[in-house]
Amino acid sequence: MTLTRRNIGLLLAPLLAVMMWGLTDGLEPQARKVAAIMVFCLVFWMTEVIPLSMTAFLGVVMAILTGIADVNTAFQNLGHPIILLFIGSFLLARSMTRHGLDKRLALFILARPFFQKSLFSMFLGFSLVSYVLSMWVSNSVTVAMLLPLTIGVLQLIPDPAARKSSAPFFLLGIAYSASIGGVSTIIGSPPNLIGVNYLAKEGISIDFLQWMIMALPISLCIYAFMLVYVRWYFKKFNFSPEGIRTYVETQSREQPPISKGERITMGVFLLAVVLWLSPGVFNLLGMEAAYTFMSTYFAESTVAVLAALLLFLIPPGQENEGEGTLTTADLVRIDWDTILLFGGGMALGQLVVSSGLADVIGASITTFVNPDQLLLLVFVLVGGVIMVTEVSSNTAIAITFVPIVIGILNQLHLPELYPVLGVVIACSMAFMLPVATPPNAIVYGSKQVPIGTMMRTGMFLNVVSTVIITAWIVFYMSR
Repeated sequence: MTLTRRNIGLLLAPLLAVMMWGLTDGLEPQARKVAAIMVFCLVFWMTEVIPLSMTAFLGVVMAILTGIADVNTAFQNLGHPIILLFIGSFLLARSMTRHGLDKRLALFILARPFFQKSLFSMFLGFSLVSYVLSMWVSNSVTVAMLLPLTIGVLQLIPDPAARKSSAPFFLLGIAYSASIGGVSTIIGSPPNLIGVNYLAKEGISIDFLQWMIMALPISLCIYAFMLVYVRWYFKKFNFSPEGIRTYVETQSREQPPISKGERITMGVFLLAVVLWLSPGVFNLLGMEAAYTFMSTYFAESTVAVLAALLLFLIPPGQENEGEGTLTTADLVRIDWDTILLFGGGMALGQLVVSSGLADVIGASITTFVNPDQLLLLVFVLVGGVIMVTEVSSNTAIAITFVPIVIGILNQLHLPELYPVLGVVIACSMAFMLPVATPPNAIVYGSKQVPIGTMMRTGMFLNVVSTVIITAWIVFYMSR
């Protein structure tokens, strides 16, 4: 048998699961079974033996077959409101891509004279588009859309050596900006929703605006450090603004007139953003009745589904008579793998909590941790998650580790909100390897990013991210 990554996973998963079973004979039977299943699933996730979502479902099926949970309990998370939030926000993003609104917005920003003054200014334009779009649109879609535009601009750098040397940083910049920007909103990245869901089960409710108020400063700090690093590097290269200006103008001229589909998509998107932010605004203003009304009738998941329904209902013009802005064909084009991974993963995560395994892990770790050493604890949790996420899906890591972190915090009698926020953000801050995040994989696939460059740059940002996230979380907890 050829020793491929998949075959290694097929061999290691059952072997390590059996070893975990043998090493945990002191646990309660349910917790012991869950530990073995989680090790099995972690190996499958890291080696991608089967699609990530199917690994999550395999874990749930194993839990049913071993008597840990009945079928109704095991699969109830597939109907969770956050699944609807995922589906609605993915459909909204799909409408942007289908009608070309995302590309139009990118070219509009890049056409500004400020972004054409220097190589760094142009990089700032691309990275800013990636950063902002990823708050609302899938990180993968954002990078896939910007990649051909970025490569086109890079071809206009006259010096071949400068072009070859600067290309990796341009491409890594749009990938990293998407990952960094994605943590700024609840819908920006799957781990954000996972963290909000687990906190809700602990009685801690976070609305859309509250998440932005907490996460955006952290995101902006990491983004700023990335810009400083790249600016220092780009000082080495000459740059001709004329060629870039001509390229952007050509691309803009080739854009068709703005369509009704784009206008409808933009209108529905703005409506969704207003409704998502309204409860938090009312809460900040002390308008309790309005906050209660909006939270009850316009929860994030309700707004996402409402936005998607409007896009299916409103026709985009006579050329598509009888169809909506979105059609049945668009339903199969969204990221169902992530949606199913989230549903199955939440079920697995809930088993980690309900079986008592999270508390057992938390209790064992707390024997080595002094609760007074808050800075060290947060640093270890955040840094550990960032490194583990390098070799596995950020969604899978969030599903696995967030309930364990909650168990640790419960054992130490520490507040859960901010450390969980830090761990969730850390799940998206993996910059070293192509397998760490889809944006990394997309730009690596362009063949213009050497793995050594990605690892060196990524290691720097991993360390910076760990320090920044830790500093902000400790600051939040000390207020």
